[in-house]
Amino acid sequence: MPIRWYGPANPEEPTYRHFERIVNLTLHAALFSALNSGLWVVQELRHPWAHLNWLTLGWLAVLLVHAGGVIAMRPAPPAENQRSKTEP
Repeated sequence: MPIRWYGPANPEEPTYRHFERIVNLTLHAALFSALNSGLWVVQELRHPWAHLNWLTLGWLAVLLVHAGGVIAMRPAPPAENQRSKTEP
């Protein structure tokens, strides 16, 4: 099932911005997976590339920092939801 945004695209809405960050992280992870797996297959089939380990680990570190940033910048839940959860 594809990721969709239901409603008007309002770039000033915090939930929409968070959704955009999640989509960007998903694209980053997909690109990381596709290119790194392809590079590792080519390395195994042909000639060893001495620096592929460092490239993969460096890119993975950048991907993890990106994921941490997305998690850290997620919007706070709306006040209405917090009140309804705390009230009996």
